[in-house]
Amino acid sequence: MSTNNQQFASDNYSGICPEVWEAMSRANQGHERAYGDDQWTARAADHFRQLFETDCEVFFAFNGTAANSLALSALCQSYHSVICADIAHVETDECGAPEFFSNGSKLLVARTEEGKLTPASIHEIAQKRQDIHYPKPRVVSLTQATEIGTVYQPAELRAISQTCKELNLHLHMDGARFANACASLGLSPAELSWKAGVDVLCFGGTKNGMAVGEAILFFNRALAEDFEYRCKQAGQLASKMRFLSAPWVGLLETGAWLKYAAHANRCARLLAELIDDIPEVELMFPVQANGVFVKLPPVALEALRGRGWMFYTFIGVGGARFMCSWDTCEQRVRQLAQDIRELVEQGRG
Repeated sequence: MSTNNQQFASDNYSGICPEVWEAMSRANQGHERAYGDDQWTARAADHFRQLFETDCEVFFAFNGTAANSLALSALCQSYHSVICADIAHVETDECGAPEFFSNGSKLLVARTEEGKLTPASIHEIAQKRQDIHYPKPRVVSLTQATEIGTVYQPAELRAISQTCKELNLHLHMDGARFANACASLGLSPAELSWKAGVDVLCFGGTKNGMAVGEAILFFNRALAEDFEYRCKQAGQLASKMRFLSAPWVGLLETGAWLKYAAHANRCARLLAELIDDIPEVELMFPVQANGVFVKLPPVALEALRGRGWMFYTFIGVGGARFMCSWDTCEQRVRQLAQDIRELVEQGRG
């Protein structure tokens, strides 16, 4: 496998991991029943129930935007609102899809600490107004791992869940990088989801070695009423559903989901360690998952792009995001770190 073109702009740049490829190949043998009434979809759902140690409702969608938006729409009426972080993906990067699929539920952004919501920030928004002229708060949506690579500890999740119970709010988790959070903390999926009070989890597969596909897990099964109709109406009911569900069988039955997440996390920590001592280079946030957010001199950022490196610079002035993937090569991490060192030193000279 060639690694000389590996980039760090996004973990979506990576390809399909071998376990997923092999499972899709097996699912491609012969005919299967359509629209999810097949053995692969049943097996994938059972694997999730075993992994999470509970009899949850399981649905599959093509991507994270659909998964999050449909999940939130199941929790809200159009006159409700969703409390989320000011940097939440549902707020900044989903083109109004949560509002669209919920027929208008409003997103209310709350302040964060290192990218994480807190009980205090949730209380602040939920109790800001309670009159009939204001959209009634109904859901809290948090991201695990967060958009800046930090990870909620179980105690933090439980505190948020308790706040939600006090305020009669549902708790939704955007788990685009949920596997990375599990690997980072060394805790089970159950401990970081329903055991901590999460009602609905959108478990991301695309960033964990799959081509497409997210799983929507309802731990509170009552909230999943008629959800299959939402999926159908939104164009998320795949006719050949086995090609969305079989990849999950490949990831889950082999443990690849956790192995690859741990590898991506290790690569991110390595990059952070290699550049941490460079003058004028500042790590912006703790490196707890597979992302490294770093502040570099503008001239060094421009020079890095000149050497062919791709990365995003949407986190403040001089801030760059470097994402590691399931297949990131350690040598490529070292090459990036060396180029950062050389270019920052040249800029000082």
